[in-house]
Amino acid sequence: MYITRRFQLLLLSSNICLIFLIASCSTAKTSVSAVPAPIALGTTIYTSDNDPSLYTVAWSPDGKHIVTGDAAGKVQIRNAATGKVISTLQGHTSAVWAVDWSPDGTRIASASWDKTVQVWDAATGRHILTYRSHTDLVLALAWSPDSQRIASAGSDDTVQIWDARTGQHFLTYHGHTNTVEAVAWSQDGTRIASASFDDTVQVWHVATGQRILTYRGHSSRIWTVAWSPDSKLIASGGEDRTVQVWEATHGRKEFTYHGHSKGVQALSWSPHGSRIASGSWDRTVQVWDATTGSNVFIYRGHDDVVGAVAWSPQGGRIVSVADNMQVWEA
Repeated sequence: MYITRRFQLLLLSSNICLIFLIASCSTAKTSVSAVPAPIALGTTIYTSDNDPSLYTVAWSPDGKHIVTGDAAGKVQIRNAATGKVISTLQGHTSAVWAVDWSPDGTRIASASWDKTVQVWDAATGRHILTYRSHTDLVLALAWSPDSQRIASAGSDDTVQIWDARTGQHFLTYHGHTNTVEAVAWSQDGTRIASASFDDTVQVWHVATGQRILTYRGHSSRIWTVAWSPDSKLIASGGEDRTVQVWEATHGRKEFTYHGHSKGVQALSWSPHGSRIASGSWDRTVQVWDATTGSNVFIYRGHDDVVGAVAWSPQGGRIVSVADNMQVWEA
């Protein structure tokens, strides 16, 4: 029997509104049916009730599939329209804490507490390789924009960059002094932002590992980090209950979002960069304006810590996981 999600999150940390859209179409005056009203923001499309131990989630680049990772070490590919499991990728021996789909849509990578990152063929489910250079839990990963490399990070306090096809190690970043909980690759492919339990986000050059800046705006552990689509801004969130948006070159803070009552575990920037979704220990996902920080909507469908949130590539839906997986209108 698996340890509850909340207990595992606590154990890991110790170690290492409502807006209605009114239809504007008038009553049809011909035999042609009236256009349906748009679905209201926050409307739940479906809930996957048989998945109580999901930790992580990501969309395929075409928006047709979703991949999840769970406490049992399973990586599952699902139909994005229904949530139905299409295939299960088995290879990990412990919880899968992070998954990511390659930008070219051909492969899936999964990071686990078993100290490995595994790469799979997204179409066939065939196992491609296992990366074993981490010495402790692997908690984060991110594909390079060109799908050629992977950055992975975890409880060994390092971020490692390696070839996604061969597993050949390229570079190890040693700038952090505690667990690295999140890592994100800039869309221009030149920089990585890594968030740590040492209360910093560090931005550094992919090619050399040279640090560009250290952001120290948070007062406690940082659990999540995300680049804006244009690579100009970074959003970070964590144990201090805030999300902070700041300039990626000099670290100048733009604003702080204070909407959550508990720590912020997950962030996702909308594809067009206008909004941010944040998932929290307060069991909500909050959608807010990425320029002003004003709240747009609060989604209250979950009964547990929201561990992961992801915006669909087309921008119309959000998937979040906590006690279960839920897909809802964004």
